[in-house]
Amino acid sequence: MSVRSQLLKGILDGCVLAVIEKEAVYGYELSKKLQDIGLQDVSEGTIYPVLLRLQKNGLIRGEMRPSDSGPNRKYYFLTDKGHETLATIIEEWNQISNPVNELLKRR
Repeated sequence: MSVRSQLLKGILDGCVLAVIEKEAVYGYELSKKLQDIGLQDVSEGTIYPVLLRLQKNGLIRGEMRPSDSGPNRKYYFLTDKGHETLATIIEEWNQISNPVNELLKRR
């Protein structure tokens, strides 16, 4: 596994929660949004296991909705626990990323 993949694996839950916090999305749309911001490594095959785990842990909930172009889609929403977890992830990320960025800038 590449260094990039390992780093992304560690923060992907937070990225997914951050996208869902802004608006309800379905799996493929979520994958595209993450790719559009520069996370090209995030495919549908990567997203669905993350969504299942987040749902199992009570951080998101899914709701089937009709689609304009085909079968119904499962849209995901943050739960209260998901909002709390995202806030914790952001706080922890800032505490880690700021010092790491400083260290790496000194190279």
